[in-house]
Amino acid sequence: MIWPWRRKSRRRMARIIIDGAIGAETRKSVLKAIRQIEEREFPCLLLRIDSPGGTVGDSQEIHAALLRLKEKGCHVVASFGNISASGGVYVGVAADKIVANPGTITGSIGVILRGNNLSKLFERIGIRFETVKSGPYKDILSPDRSLTIEERELLQSLIDSSYSQFVGAIAQGRNLDPEEVKNFADGRVFSGAQAKDLGLIDELGDEEHAKRLAAKLADLDETEIRPITLGKPRKKRLAGLIPGGEFLSNLIDHLNFELQNTGQVLWLFRP
Repeated sequence: MIWPWRRKSRRRMARIIIDGAIGAETRKSVLKAIRQIEEREFPCLLLRIDSPGGTVGDSQEIHAALLRLKEKGCHVVASFGNISASGGVYVGVAADKIVANPGTITGSIGVILRGNNLSKLFERIGIRFETVKSGPYKDILSPDRSLTIEERELLQSLIDSSYSQFVGAIAQGRNLDPEEVKNFADGRVFSGAQAKDLGLIDELGDEEHAKRLAAKLADLDETEIRPITLGKPRKKRLAGLIPGGEFLSNLIDHLNFELQNTGQVLWLFRP
């Protein structure tokens, strides 16, 4: 017996949506969907990205999984929505082709690490930390004090290493010289039209345009193909229950991401 989820899908198109900041939950959902694509032997994937980026490790794991998927013969076309910045770009450059709307916000190639220096606040309310540590850098980015010069230099070297990895992936994925990438990889954001001029994307168009391009690459009938969405994002119940619920739900997600990833190296666009 062939189970329904293991049936071959050689004449079908898969679709994955990356919506919002890229973190552990996004990684788990996307990697699960990619495994299903491999098992069912989809010939192509339409990757819809609407994300400001996120954590470095999670972005890298998705990027690597997409490269392995291509090695197995699956064509990948990325469609950038309202925004595909920083880690969203990193994931997108794993695709064979990238399509963006003329007004899509993209770019923000770079790395950010941010902590909170709350020492003045703690002093004002009478809170004092007592720290015992095994080495001079064990409490780096502690919220009760400023960074030392040595700590700042150490963290800058970490940022520089992550930045080099980012530039290398962009250069390889877009067939650009690394030095050329560095000319615009300074955190700036671009419109889709500007990104095309820089070589960050291939074509201007909406998701339907990207779908037709993916079908063409896989030699499918582009007029009849209906993508099958895998790894669908969880529905936010709150959004449908109260006025402004979607805004509130997105705000909560944003705050949770900020709190969970304070002190982490991020590929994230922060306007």
